[in-house]
Amino acid sequence: MNKYDIVIIGAGIIGLSTAYKLLEKNSSIRICIIEKENKISSHQSGHNSGVIHSGIYYKPGSLKVANCIKGYKMLLKFCDLNEIPYEICGKVIIATEEKDLDALQILYDRALANGLSGIRHISKKEINELEPNAEGLSGIQVPQTGIVNYKIVSDKLSELLIQKGVEIKLNEEVVEINIKNSEAEVRTRRSIFFSKAVVACAGLYSDKIEKMIKGKSDFRIIPFRGEYYKLKVDARHLVKNLIYPVPDPAFPFLGVHFTRTIDGEIEAGPNAVLTLRKEGYKKNDFKFSEAMNTLSYKGFHKAAAKYWRTGIYEFYRSNSKKEFVKSLKKLIPVIKSEDIEEGGSGVRAQACNSDGILLDDFLFSENEFIINVCNAPSPAATSCLSIGETIAEKIFKKHF
Repeated sequence: MNKYDIVIIGAGIIGLSTAYKLLEKNSSIRICIIEKENKISSHQSGHNSGVIHSGIYYKPGSLKVANCIKGYKMLLKFCDLNEIPYEICGKVIIATEEKDLDALQILYDRALANGLSGIRHISKKEINELEPNAEGLSGIQVPQTGIVNYKIVSDKLSELLIQKGVEIKLNEEVVEINIKNSEAEVRTRRSIFFSKAVVACAGLYSDKIEKMIKGKSDFRIIPFRGEYYKLKVDARHLVKNLIYPVPDPAFPFLGVHFTRTIDGEIEAGPNAVLTLRKEGYKKNDFKFSEAMNTLSYKGFHKAAAKYWRTGIYEFYRSNSKKEFVKSLKKLIPVIKSEDIEEGGSGVRAQACNSDGILLDDFLFSENEFIINVCNAPSPAATSCLSIGETIAEKIFKKHF
């Protein structure tokens, strides 16, 4: 029988980190991670830009800032112990228009409230000293920001977990979760698993898991595809490290920006385009049931009423390289269309509630037997070990 102390649904970086932290507390517990794909970290964990976030963007007192600040330190320690390459290169956030200046100050104040040190306002001249090809009215330098390959982090976590006896079972898509005789029963298309507790880290399908647990969900995952261009080799000199615009405070996305990756590429993006398939990495990806799941939801209707102009523009920019370059020119005026080529894409799992609010913090749902990670977009990768530790503490209070 597939009988364990804990079953974890999802072998992304959050699921793997949770197993890692559970074993730190008790190395003898039996853990099984079940994953619907044929490899680990197939979605958000393996399709992000690899930024180690500082915590500057998040509201003081939020779960995001608490886990980001703590998780940042834990992640760097993990990378040091396991010889995973990373770099603390810093970034600049640039106000390109007068209307950005108030929001820039809010970010600076948040940085201080969140305990970040070394953050400083920079002038137009200082922007050019840090990023010679960038231009703006004013900016903030964030020295804590770094870069890493989260796929390598996930692979190392997986390797260590297997060495410690954790079973990772692939091609196991969950279809039903029940509580029977004081234990959890997780059914997949191929198997049945039993455990004292279940942790669901299902990302894009966290709302589907919530319905299995409660019979309903108070939120819906709205998938947004983020598309990247990358700078051609002979244009990489235009960017030294990371260059960001001031984000729209009403929209939980950071705007297109430039990111140097740990392997030396320069990514430009991402945008945030509604996709009609949860794992819709291509522009023409479509799945009827998942499209209806989004389009029929009253919360989506309310969100669309608020953000329709932004949504239409994102679609337009997605299909116009010229418009994408126009956005990039706000940060680096000398960049040209011929400097960039198509890169990869990712899909952000963004929770939306019935009031049309795009949830701006991590969200967890729990009962006696199950913890469901409902909303964990960026900075979840930076925060992964802190989130894992938080979940492990909850599990041990209830069951061990």
